[in-house]
Amino acid sequence: MLIKQRKPLVSGSCIAVIPARGGSKRIPRKNIRSFDGKPMIAYAIDAAHNSMMFDHIVVSTDDEEIGAISREYGAETPFIRPLSLADDHTPTVPVVSHAIGACRDLGWKIDYVCCVYPCVPFIKVDELRASFDLLRSSDASFSFPVAEFPSVIQRALRRSTDARMAPIHPEYEQSRSQDLEPAYFDAGQFYWASTETWLRENIRVHSDSVGLLIPSWRVVDIDTPEDWEKAELTRRILK
Repeated sequence: MLIKQRKPLVSGSCIAVIPARGGSKRIPRKNIRSFDGKPMIAYAIDAAHNSMMFDHIVVSTDDEEIGAISREYGAETPFIRPLSLADDHTPTVPVVSHAIGACRDLGWKIDYVCCVYPCVPFIKVDELRASFDLLRSSDASFSFPVAEFPSVIQRALRRSTDARMAPIHPEYEQSRSQDLEPAYFDAGQFYWASTETWLRENIRVHSDSVGLLIPSWRVVDIDTPEDWEKAELTRRILK
């Protein structure tokens, strides 16, 4: 299903980089496994296209099949990701940095890059746009979606090997939940930053960022078979 590239709605040149290696262990081939009738990676590609924000939507992969399916849904695969950046321990930033360098070698002008993870079936187009606007209106280096923890983290418990429970922060054991500061977690969907930010050395995504608040019930980090089942159940509820 080839999707024609649309003219971006934003000023400046933006690309989306979708990192999708082929060696997923806990859920084999999860990036292209069928989810509600289409390959999982297609949700990320479709959202990027429908946002009308990107000059190019690039899939960084070491896997020929992932590349072929990505191109079928309208993404580009102008390079092959090196195997040195495709193992279980490779962080996201070096993958994006490599993609920027490879695209610049093709003569592309790139002002902003959004790294969109491949397993995001609940990604929202309006949130891609809002997160970019949030970045542009701030002096932060990164912008990404966050959700509030369902319970106050100050009253988290520790469980020992003999099942005994104890508060991690005893000083908050008697505090009311409403009196404690709420905490947030990275939704793990996408990350906006300028090209030069992605290329800086020793960057820390979470230390200089702004967060776009999204509902926690719509956040599913798909790493295990149980996560996949939860995502399928959520999808059925939302349909």
